[in-house]
Amino acid sequence: MPKVKRSRKPPPEGWELIEPTLEELEQKMREAEAEPHEGKRKVESLWPIFKIHHQKSRYVYDLFYRRKAISRELYDYCVKEGVADANLIAKWKKQGYENLCCLRCIQTRDTNFQTNCICRVPKSKLEEGKVVECIHCGCRGCSG
Repeated sequence: MPKVKRSRKPPPEGWELIEPTLEELEQKMREAEAEPHEGKRKVESLWPIFKIHHQKSRYVYDLFYRRKAISRELYDYCVKEGVADANLIAKWKKQGYENLCCLRCIQTRDTNFQTNCICRVPKSKLEEGKVVECIHCGCRGCSG
């Protein structure tokens, strides 16, 4: 199985603890990229990729900010190597964005009326029984 792509610089201490999980997520990413997309809408074929990208970033975020299980050096290494998305993690640290699924859901330029995605609307403000699905990433409600 190929390793997670890394630079020539050796990884900091603690990398061997998180590497198996990151390799597993990387394998899932490769499978999602190679998955056939016949019969799906153009955006639907990208949903698994967004989901796995979110999982990798959330894993690193939880280890560093919540569980305090990895060092700052290892966290910076993961961000620099592209294992975790620094912009998404920065949003998770802000109030109201703790459960954000992807950055496209808060970009107003991607919508018709310059608003957030429908998945950002609180479930209490939506009609009863209405199923909400984000067009960008397939999320069913990341507003909490």
